[in-house]
Amino acid sequence: MAGWERLQETVRLEMIQRGEEGCRTDGFADKLAAAGDDEVQLMLVYQELMELTVADDFPYQEPSGLADIRSLRPEGPRKLQPSWSETQWRDKFYGAWLGRSVGCALGKPLEYWDYLYGKDGRPGWENIELWFRGADAWPIKGYTPEHSRAETEYGLGLSDWSFTSTREKINFMESDDDLRYTLLGLLLLEQKGLDWDSWDIGKLWHSRLTYSQVCTAETQAYLNFAQETSHLHGEKPADWGQRQERVRMHLNPYREWIGAAIRADGLAYGVAGHPELAAELGWRDASFSHVKNGIYGEMFNAAMIAAAFAESDNERIIQIGLSEIPQTSRLAADVQRGMEIAREARSERELVSKLWDTFSHLDPVHTNNNAAIVAASLIYGGDDFEKAVVTSVYAGMDTDCNGATVGSIMGAKLGAALLPEQWTAPLNDTLYADLIGFDPVPISACAERSYQVFLKLRGEG
Repeated sequence: MAGWERLQETVRLEMIQRGEEGCRTDGFADKLAAAGDDEVQLMLVYQELMELTVADDFPYQEPSGLADIRSLRPEGPRKLQPSWSETQWRDKFYGAWLGRSVGCALGKPLEYWDYLYGKDGRPGWENIELWFRGADAWPIKGYTPEHSRAETEYGLGLSDWSFTSTREKINFMESDDDLRYTLLGLLLLEQKGLDWDSWDIGKLWHSRLTYSQVCTAETQAYLNFAQETSHLHGEKPADWGQRQERVRMHLNPYREWIGAAIRADGLAYGVAGHPELAAELGWRDASFSHVKNGIYGEMFNAAMIAAAFAESDNERIIQIGLSEIPQTSRLAADVQRGMEIAREARSERELVSKLWDTFSHLDPVHTNNNAAIVAASLIYGGDDFEKAVVTSVYAGMDTDCNGATVGSIMGAKLGAALLPEQWTAPLNDTLYADLIGFDPVPISACAERSYQVFLKLRGEG
């Protein structure tokens, strides 16, 4: 029964999730408290929560099926036709992979409670500023310093999951789920082209990822999928549609968190310039573990990334992303609000402060608040790679995911040749992914493989 969290916490998070989805959860806090740590009683509360329906006055329409999603999306360019040379295309693919790695590496040491949730009444962004100031490294112009006076003055720290991404140690892109999923997307397209669905995602994860490499919604789906397949008989069952609901729903209160949104890149690279198809691939992938806004997050990112290979205006890129998700969704509203905050901000500090005040009521690894940060950082950063990536990390919450997504978009848009060397050189064109066949691998080789997939799929999509 256990997965990412203990059952009591899982049910508590489900209560929050149901409320965010538009259900009436009055009285459930008392029921949860009465259940204590009794698993039988907790499961009764959980089942009651899962039987709730969305209130009639909930102001959003949020389907999970592709046809229904598309019926609620605004107009948009579904396919773009850039006329780049072979050299320019290769530069953009390398820029996307490099940019993603740079943003992830900057944010990875800061994916820590002090910056996710804040500490001692200070918001996460302020703690990030204190860390860099305490290392005499403010404003941010390079990777996260390993030590800071903020350790003793404010009790701040860095992530235990980051080992070599600090300023003093960085020599390559270390393993991170933000890059592992990018590689898995590449592998999927290499092996299956466009002929796959959410079942294939589950089989790919079970064959390539260990239990310790998945988090939150991915942990729950990974566990649930084990009940729907076998190593000996691994074919897709005829009733996969019903089984898929169990995989992505059972004991999975994280189904609108950011896990799917960080899985878009490898898929979007393969269909660069085709945001509608990129969003569809994102939908197929996200549907394995997520619903509603969790799915839209990957579709939004995938469409933006695909568009960034063809478009140069960041606001236009965001609008193309929004054109592939329901305009009736919470995610669309939150992204629009993030863009408004960025347009009104008179300074980077004002921007991140307002983003925190507006969106920190959501869990710091939720899809919506982090998508708003990504959109705001793209608006504020404009054509400046460093400004956009740094802003996305400075805002706090899911720092490595947001830095990676913004870096991917900016890298695809600008190309590797225009990325600042002080950010790209420390990576030494090397990725350790903690995946068989990718330890290590040149980042440029990953980019070339994505380009070859793109050439293969260009005539199929």
